[in-house]
Amino acid sequence: PPASMAKLYIGNLSFNTTSEDLRDFFTQFGALEDAVVIMDRDDPSRSRGFGFVTYQSADVASAAVASADGQDLQGRALRVNVAEERQGGGGGRGGGGGYRGGG
Repeated sequence: PPASMAKLYIGNLSFNTTSEDLRDFFTQFGALEDAVVIMDRDDPSRSRGFGFVTYQSADVASAAVASADGQDLQGRALRVNVAEERQGGGGGRGGGGGYRGGG
């Protein structure tokens, strides 16, 4: 499977959260390849409030999404999703909700 499936977008981070904090937090769900908080281009000491973690397996990554989404890290409720690849087209994987018609 493509490595991208194991990469997660982590949003709503505290501006105090560092890449190390991200790594420490997300290691509890499984072995990480990488963890990085995205910094501001104009002010490299300032977080942009989101980052990415990459797990060694897609299975672990999807379990981490289920476990970590909405969890509190440094006072913020995390938003955790599988990172979308930027190559056009909307992915076919449905999230929650969806219109399944009423009974």
